[in-house]
Amino acid sequence: MKFAIWVLGMTLAASAFGQKPSVYPAQGQSTERQSSDDGACYGWAKQNTGIDPAAVAVQTAPPPAPTGGRVRGAAHGAAVGAVVGELGHNDVGHAAAVGATVGAVAGHARARGAAAAQTQMAQNAKVSEMDTYWRAYGACMEGRGYTVK
Repeated sequence: MKFAIWVLGMTLAASAFGQKPSVYPAQGQSTERQSSDDGACYGWAKQNTGIDPAAVAVQTAPPPAPTGGRVRGAAHGAAVGAVVGELGHNDVGHAAAVGATVGAVAGHARARGAAAAQTQMAQNAKVSEMDTYWRAYGACMEGRGYTVK
């Protein structure tokens, strides 16, 4: 029972990445033998790569650290607005306020872009780990006489 739950967990972890190779018996192995070899190769790949597919599947990207993008953007925008207001002989205070608002929005957008890039890098790292794991798993299954695709 414990093994069946473990295999189900591994299958769910694999489906999250869609990278598990297909395995076919090439030497007439029985279904029971294939199931046993499958479990043994899961363990072997985990031990040899140091990657636990169940743990990788539940990893979440760390929340992005506050970057102060709005504050820096507002400060920069206020400064630019004040200079523009002074050069155009307009109301410097109003120009600075408008610049601060625009700068805050732009700073927030840059921070969101950075957070999205960080999330994408974390996802790419997961996929790379799982590719490594599945290659090891496939090598183990091939060594036991299966065709792996």
